[in-house]
Amino acid sequence: MRKFFANYGMILVLVLLCAFFSVVTIQKESAIGVGAAETTVESLVESAGKDDRIVVVGGARSESADFVRMVSSRLEEAGFTKVIKVIGTPRDFVVKMEELEQVGTPAAVLIGGGDVTKWTAWENIISESSDLNVVIPEEKIYSAFLRKGNLVAVVDRIVVIAVIAIGMTLIILTGGIDLSVGSLLALAAVISTLIMKWLGGLDAPAWVVWLGFFGGVSACGLIGLTGGLLVAWFRVAPFIATLAIMMMARGLAFILTGGFSVYQVPESLTWLGQGKTLGIPNTVVILVVLYVAAHLFMAHTRFGRYIYAVGGNREAARLSGVPVKWMLIFVYFVGGLTAGFAGCIQASQLNSGAPNLGTMFELYVIAAVVVGGTSLSGGSGKIFATLIGAFIISVIQNGMNLLGFESYTQTVVLGAVILISVLIDKIRTSGGLVKLLLE
Repeated sequence: MRKFFANYGMILVLVLLCAFFSVVTIQKESAIGVGAAETTVESLVESAGKDDRIVVVGGARSESADFVRMVSSRLEEAGFTKVIKVIGTPRDFVVKMEELEQVGTPAAVLIGGGDVTKWTAWENIISESSDLNVVIPEEKIYSAFLRKGNLVAVVDRIVVIAVIAIGMTLIILTGGIDLSVGSLLALAAVISTLIMKWLGGLDAPAWVVWLGFFGGVSACGLIGLTGGLLVAWFRVAPFIATLAIMMMARGLAFILTGGFSVYQVPESLTWLGQGKTLGIPNTVVILVVLYVAAHLFMAHTRFGRYIYAVGGNREAARLSGVPVKWMLIFVYFVGGLTAGFAGCIQASQLNSGAPNLGTMFELYVIAAVVVGGTSLSGGSGKIFATLIGAFIISVIQNGMNLLGFESYTQTVVLGAVILISVLIDKIRTSGGLVKLLLE
């Protein structure tokens, strides 16, 4: 147990963060579930006429939209003939209410719940219409963080970063760093979608999608291989080599697209990033498979031990017969492949490829690896700990979004998290704070 917490102690931090954001995001909101819809319809059956004009309002891309559909369907089944659904923005709501007033058929009943009741437009309409029967389901207390949609968003956000973090973990274990992964992600997304566009676009068969993915991942793998050669054979500092590659890859992505996004892609592109297998999102399946494979490789193969050895003491590893240069080339090659594959996932999630994808992702990925406990000096770290670190970064960002933190404040917090993680690593590897200060 002690060894487990030494390697994966950050899981306690993740649990505490989830508990903290679950508590601080508790709030009141109108009930918008199936039970609330049935209760609302039952009350209207008793109080409203079947010919009354009823407007049911919900926000676009929110749970209140489902509430609108449920209530409208049940009202129509109950015999109400003038049910009007409004699913959209506050402006759409105001426009619809004004249209009804102008044609002389004002609404008699207004139904809304969830986020809708917080709209300024909702409050204005209610205050201006004294004869309007307003129906709002009973309020309930809930945690915004623990809502199903929000938890899915946490996982969706982490997939791309977590995939890249596998390659980054291997690189950092050797004592290196890779700043090019965000640009390689964009380049892979651009190359893969361009191949799909050139081979049929919207009408391209499904195999073209996989050919596009192969092209994007292969290109990034070759670029990663080039970075490894620069670091291993020409002894260019990893920071400088990957910084140059980052700039060139980003520029190449813009050159290939002319600065525009690529939208002419087949519908089957979305299967990888948005599809499900046996009810489980494909991205979750991919993440599990990749991390299990990476863990087995690092923990149970000779090459995994070689990577740890190179990071622990490069000269000692060389004298022990470890092919140091080839291992360095290998880890940067894997880093390119994982960044390229992440780019394909991102393109699938967005159903397009854009040259500006992945901006600042290299920092998020490095943060995930460091927070997960991998030492920047190399030789120490675990693959599954990196996944925990990635979830910690995602949970922190998601929690700050729910609490209304500005983007620049989030950047400050993320920087502080990285700094604290590095300091903890230095204290641990130095044998304690006192020893570190006396060195």
